[in-house]
Amino acid sequence: MSNRYLSIENVDMTFHAKGVESQVLKGIDLTVDRGEYIAIIGHSGCGKSTLLNIVAGLTESTSGAVILDGKEVNSPGPDRSVVFQNHSLLPWLTVYENVALAVNKTCARTKNKAERHEWIIKNLEMVGMGHALDKRPAEISGGMKQRVGIARALAMEPKVLLLDEPFGALDALTRAHLQEEVMRIQDELGNTVIMITHDVDEAVLLSDRIVMLTNGPSARIGEILDIELPRPRDRIALADDPRYNHYRQEVLRFLYEKQRKVESLAQRRGAVGEKEKGEKQKDEKEKAKERARAKA
Repeated sequence: MSNRYLSIENVDMTFHAKGVESQVLKGIDLTVDRGEYIAIIGHSGCGKSTLLNIVAGLTESTSGAVILDGKEVNSPGPDRSVVFQNHSLLPWLTVYENVALAVNKTCARTKNKAERHEWIIKNLEMVGMGHALDKRPAEISGGMKQRVGIARALAMEPKVLLLDEPFGALDALTRAHLQEEVMRIQDELGNTVIMITHDVDEAVLLSDRIVMLTNGPSARIGEILDIELPRPRDRIALADDPRYNHYRQEVLRFLYEKQRKVESLAQRRGAVGEKEKGEKQKDEKEKAKERARAKA
């Protein structure tokens, strides 16, 4: 039986600027089960972050709908928390206060002051930041800032955790440590997660399914790949696992072979179209000259 409770239904997104229309997403259909980890991958500019912002309620789609737990998403809400590539911490607040800001806004009716304090500490300890409660963002590393951002997002007890390239600005070692933390937390809490990434290995390591978007404009879901690797996952052991390498190759094949073929076909069609357009314009000029001569 399906635990599905997030549904993206026939979503289109078109932007208008200075009289120019640009369609970014076309006909996006995706369902997500409770507790599932989804990675969305595609080349730069294909609309990955736009899609995440639509799910977050930060951007309104041109058409289609997002349904979460039976309710349509029309605006931001605490049931969807977002972790961006930039940690987005308030620099004048301490680590504790940055998380407290979210907890006090979302949990004031369900937890008393003492319970909220315990909840803040628990979430910071979960990401290994219990030792830095009184530090301000300028006093901690980039990886630590992102840990605090993840703790703040989790502390809101969201139905869906949205990660927009959360490790993209970090060095390789820090990124690997945070990936391990996210896997551990997801295994422990069973969060539903949608993550945007450019990193193929990250997508295969962390996710249950990888959603591959075609190149824009008018990006669509090209393929969805099920990652049938047992959890918990060990990156060292998986390095020699033939299934892991098969999944990795499938994503790379889509991104760099199938998309190249699609682009080449589109370019050929465009070239043919330009040729036909040029010939038509030439014919129209000749006809105009003939009409001019006839009048003379």
